[in-house]
Amino acid sequence: MGEVSRLFKNGRIATADSPDLREVDVLVDENGMITKVGAGIVPGNSTEVIDCAGCVLVPGMFDVHVHAREPGCEHKETLATCAAAALHGGVTGLVLMPDTSPPVDSGNLVKSAQDLVSEISPIPMYQSGCLTKGRQGTELAGFSGMASRGVPMLTDADRSVPCPDLLRRCMEYARDFDLLVTSHADTPALSKTGSINEGRVSYRFGLAGIPAISQEVAIDRDIRVAQHTGARLHLQQISTARGLKSVVCAKEAGTRVTCEVSAHHLVLTELDIRDYNTHFKFNPPLRSEEDVSAMVQGLIDGSIDLIASDHAPHTEFEKSSDFGSAPFGATGLETTVLVLHDRFIRTGVFGWDLLIQRYSDAPRKLIGQVPVAINEGSAAEFFVFDPAAQTAITRDYLRTKSPVSPFIGETLSGAIRGTTVRGMWFT
Repeated sequence: MGEVSRLFKNGRIATADSPDLREVDVLVDENGMITKVGAGIVPGNSTEVIDCAGCVLVPGMFDVHVHAREPGCEHKETLATCAAAALHGGVTGLVLMPDTSPPVDSGNLVKSAQDLVSEISPIPMYQSGCLTKGRQGTELAGFSGMASRGVPMLTDADRSVPCPDLLRRCMEYARDFDLLVTSHADTPALSKTGSINEGRVSYRFGLAGIPAISQEVAIDRDIRVAQHTGARLHLQQISTARGLKSVVCAKEAGTRVTCEVSAHHLVLTELDIRDYNTHFKFNPPLRSEEDVSAMVQGLIDGSIDLIASDHAPHTEFEKSSDFGSAPFGATGLETTVLVLHDRFIRTGVFGWDLLIQRYSDAPRKLIGQVPVAINEGSAAEFFVFDPAAQTAITRDYLRTKSPVSPFIGETLSGAIRGTTVRGMWFT
């Protein structure tokens, strides 16, 4: 735990309950507990004072979709660099995808991953498990063993389960163990070797496209199986307006389904891809302007339950190949809060309260964790944000191993001054 108490002086607290910010001081003891919240708190002789004038104190974010790459691909990212990136981005807890090498598909592998996290990470990292053995989509993974180790969800990460009958059995077992099924909604027979949204941009670039129906057909299928089995279903990386309509209809019918959206699907469209820049290659791909507008509206009205970064680091060498061959994905832990502040909070589209609801509270609730808040008697788990500053997204700025981001070269409004968790202060 921390060695000193800290007084966060002259800041304003953001909450999930109100768009208004409350001007207070926050005193955190050496054990990382908030002991006082109020105006004019006087520091003790051994208290470190952190001047937060003009800044906002924001509850720590929680990310349910993170690829940390360790073990197996430490050249892309490690648990240590992933944790450093998370803290740098105001994220104080996360869920690890199981697409490591080997894939996490048994209770023993879950335990190994948990042991590694406990040795390395200063923040909670919850290890998810695979739906199918080796993520191969041919037979069930070891549900019982993984359930006994407390996995928060089961997912084949960036792969869908191709066989509907196997998916049905996955959901039946998950239901019996009260486990959340998390689905990457994609129809491989439609996506084929596509690398970009199918439409005018793919035609202009001469690239094989991934049609919107690839995700939409998979969403409809997964929802129907969830309705039949009664399983809990979470859909990753919603990206099309029609796909979101299917989710809304399913919710209205009483289906236990939730969905997430990433920052890049909220602020970037296929038109932002220039010069075959592979930093803009995602799966699902960046979509049309109409789809992005629907994602923003869905986030605001609650049709979309939560935000997740889909932090997917790769090396510069891997991303330096041609657009069709380069791997999908980019980093996101360090840029999500900054991008959403720059595009939406700064411009008044929504406030800190909505961001906290969708990127802090809802993700924790999804996996059965209690949301965090800046209250007396609570553990201190928040970051200090300066809305008057600016952040240049450069390779030197990033703490992740991977310098791959569609926002490299941008200067975003606001800056994260530091994050406190478990009694420690990270800047």
